[in-house]
Amino acid sequence: MDYQTACTRTRNIKKFYRSIFIFVIVAVIIAPDSFFDEKNIRIQLFDRYTILGLWGLILLIKAIKLFIFDSEWERDMIEKELQKEKRPIDY
Repeated sequence: MDYQTACTRTRNIKKFYRSIFIFVIVAVIIAPDSFFDEKNIRIQLFDRYTILGLWGLILLIKAIKLFIFDSEWERDMIEKELQKEKRPIDY
């Protein structure tokens, strides 16, 4: 891994952790407001729980992209595709 790739990956990880930190702060502020008052949580189209759920889903997708399908996976796929192009094509 070269220096530029490492810097980019580190920057992306830092942004991801910052996003999680902000998500947790916002969730702690807005979720308990009515959580303890109501016996059951009603899910509406744009209530706080739906927004937090969608935000959490987006963070999950970012985590999968960042930690599972990282740059090394992408580099391996590019190498495989380049190797396919170098092989002679049999018709």
